[in-house]
Amino acid sequence: MNIDDLIAIDIHVHAEVSCRCAPDAFGREFDEAAEKYFKFTHRPTIPETIARYREKRIGLVMFTVDAEANLGRRRIPNEEIAEAALENRDMMLAFASIDPHKGKMGVREARRLIEDYQVAGFKFHPTVQGFYPNDKLAYPLYEAIAEAGLPAIFHSGHSGIGTGMPGGGGLRLKYSNPIHLDDVAADFPGMKIIIAHPSWPWQDEALSVCLHKPNVYIDLSGWSPKYFPKELVHYANTQLKHKMLFGSDFPLITPERWMQDFEAAGFRPEVHPLILKDNAARLLGFA
Repeated sequence: MNIDDLIAIDIHVHAEVSCRCAPDAFGREFDEAAEKYFKFTHRPTIPETIARYREKRIGLVMFTVDAEANLGRRRIPNEEIAEAALENRDMMLAFASIDPHKGKMGVREARRLIEDYQVAGFKFHPTVQGFYPNDKLAYPLYEAIAEAGLPAIFHSGHSGIGTGMPGGGGLRLKYSNPIHLDDVAADFPGMKIIIAHPSWPWQDEALSVCLHKPNVYIDLSGWSPKYFPKELVHYANTQLKHKMLFGSDFPLITPERWMQDFEAAGFRPEVHPLILKDNAARLLGFA
């Protein structure tokens, strides 16, 4: 990334529509429930998303979520996102997503994506993937990530996916309590771990893990900053000011709206550049 040319780095951007694979209509009810919950309908293609961020001079980290074992839906290819990042390396990075249930085949894929596609990190969503982050089934994947010196981002807290569906679509919120990442951070102290989102209803657990473990960070995606818990804003202004990261959760929230609301959300002026760009630049190895 050409850091000096960017006004911010959005660490949490979703790939929504592949230009190579037709959308998988299986499980369309999850899309419909999410659109109702998040109040959005437009799902941009990968090139559309990149063009939007380039116009705004915002760097982005993009990923899909591989939950093929638990949801039975085909993922967007990691290779498609990684190739887009290589073509836009001045302002984009790709994180890969591999379902931990894929075992040794998943580890093989992770190593191939690191070596051949230069992916810059990995994305996990315990609720939709159906696993506790500290389950040993995921540890071989973490070992490959840690060996490469790459970060991993984990969804935490409530999930809009499945909200309002009968039985929550069969998804279980318990997997995304951030306290389970404490074990991962202790067992892989050299792997940077990003706890995604305000972790309601477990915000205090996320703050505690982030404060206790030097390799743990928090991204502020998924919510407008004007709704952030006061404890989160307090720690972002003080003890954790170097460990908080801007993330939007686009397209669920646009980066423009997030940044506008951020200006009036009680963050001290001196932490604005840290959260918007500087902390991510250091974590990603650009500073």
